[in-house]
Parts: sequence; C-alpha cells; structure tokens
Amino acid sequence: MKGTIKEQVHAHKSPDGTEYLHSHENTHKHSHQNTKTVLNRLSRAIGHLESVKRMVEDGRDCSEVLIQLSAVISALNNTGKVILKDHMEHCIVDAVESGDKAAIEDLTKAIDSFMK
Repeated sequence: MKGTIKEQVHAHKSPDGTEYLHSHENTHKHSHQNTKTVLNRLSRAIGHLESVKRMVEDGRDCSEVLIQLSAVISALNNTGKVILKDHMEHCIVDAVESGDKAAIEDLTKAIDSFMK
C-alpha cells in the first residue's frame, strides 16, 4: 500500500547486555549486494511476460503459451531465491546476532507465502 507507513518496533539486546528499541517502517530501505542482479532479473521476467501476453493476444498455441509462462514463473522463483539468500546472509544474520526474533518471524511468514 503506497503511502501507508507501518511501523514495527521491537527490542534488541547488544552483546554487552544493553537493551534498546529499534523500529522498521515500510519505508525502510534495505541495501543488498544483489540489488542490481535482482532488478535485471525482474526486468527480463517482465519483458518475457509481456511477450507471453502478446502470444495470447495473437492466439498462439496453448502449449507454447504454457511453456513460456512456465519459464516466467521459474525466472520469478529464481529471483525470489536470490532475494531470500541475500536477506538471510545480511538481515537475518544481523537479527540473530541482536536477538531480533520479530525479523526471524517475518522471514518465516515470507517464506510460507513465497512457497505457496
């Protein structure tokens, strides 16, 4: 939802035992090493999906359309795997180190949704 700010506040405990509150808003921007790769993959998938749409508009054989649609779905799933791996290597490592159970719960929910 564009323009909506959802704030999530949770506590962190540093290695020295100091506790502090930390919040994330949906406007929080993550920076990962694979952002460019993900954007490129998404651009290719969008182009491929537009091509599949044209195939349907042109009345192409259903088998051909399904094969190409399967390729788009596979590309999106593989892109999701890149995002998941990057998130686990960065955000989740940080969350585990700081005891951020909410971030781990959020990841679990996201994985459940992604794998449906």
